[in-house]
Amino acid sequence: MPLTPLDIHNKEFSRRIRGYDEDEVNEFLDQVIKDYESVIRENKELHNQLLSLQERLDHFVNIEESLSKTILVAQEAADDVKNNSKKESQLIIKEAEKNADRIINEALSKSRKVAIETEELRKQASIYRTRFRTLLEAQLELLSTDDWNALESREVSENAL
Repeated sequence: MPLTPLDIHNKEFSRRIRGYDEDEVNEFLDQVIKDYESVIRENKELHNQLLSLQERLDHFVNIEESLSKTILVAQEAADDVKNNSKKESQLIIKEAEKNADRIINEALSKSRKVAIETEELRKQASIYRTRFRTLLEAQLELLSTDDWNALESREVSENAL
């Protein structure tokens, strides 16, 4: 058990002949008591400061742990968002490629259809021109035949009568 200032104060020394000067010993003991009390007080204050600092340190350690956990959670969330974004962008790209392929295929199909229709119209136009030429040639031939001249002269003679 540690020595207290009261223990020092209450300490009684036995007397002997030719012993120490009692007043001098008492003065020294009073000085020791004061210094010892001062050391005890300072020790208590330092102990209290140590406890306070330890509490603050524990608090900061807890904050550090919380921040570390928060950073890890945030990093995981960021990684998840990043991965989900990549997956979503890949899906969007695939869908866009499918739509582009569909549009290209539809355009090619329409282009082929238009080309076929154009070719068909050319054929019909050629047939029409051939038939029309044949008709015109037949009409010209009819006009240049002698039957037409005979018909014309009959008309003139009938009108003269």
